[in-house]
Amino acid sequence: MVDILLVEDYAELNGLMETFLKREGYSVKGASSGEEALAFLKENKAKLVVLDVMLPVMDGFAVCSLIRKNSNTPIIFLSAKVDKEDKMNGFRLGADDYVEKPVDMDILCAKVKALMHRNYNLKKENTIIHSGALSIDKEAKQVFLRDKQVALTVKEYELLVLLAENPQKTLNKEYLFHQVWGMNSFSENQTLTVHIKTLRDKIEDNPKKPLRIKTIWGVGYQYEEI
Repeated sequence: MVDILLVEDYAELNGLMETFLKREGYSVKGASSGEEALAFLKENKAKLVVLDVMLPVMDGFAVCSLIRKNSNTPIIFLSAKVDKEDKMNGFRLGADDYVEKPVDMDILCAKVKALMHRNYNLKKENTIIHSGALSIDKEAKQVFLRDKQVALTVKEYELLVLLAENPQKTLNKEYLFHQVWGMNSFSENQTLTVHIKTLRDKIEDNPKKPLRIKTIWGVGYQYEEI
């Protein structure tokens, strides 16, 4: 996967934009036609497409329309045609933003950065639970304690996520068991107790005096962020 697929038939401009975007830390793949861009996307992925409207044979509007049939990849149009109808047409086809020609490189880089942040960084933030020294990457299904990965079983992981998403709330044993093992599970409730113990062994500094996963006697468990 590349960060940016840059589709521009004017070689000098293509090279200039590539240089500026690479300076910003992005990996860039250049294409000089819509057909070349679509062929690349058939076999590869790009996080964002910068797409010239005026391309030979197949224009940018047609390319955008075809990309949108299979992908929600952010698309920025480049165009010297800046009238309202052209812009509206681009947005109707699924474009996310416009950069007018002649291209201001600072504007282009700023718009690329904004779209990248909105579409990737924010989503990533929403998939990570930060809880003091503990963090849970829900997308990768990984847990880290003081930046070191903690090896958990599937059920230990599911149990920890459920607890961590409900900090300072007392969750009763029946609720936890049904959420993790299912209403029709043949496992016994004692399974929950065993998994709480093994989870504490892995994430508590002193499992015998747990600070993260507290027992609320006669009810269930409460998760504390420390």
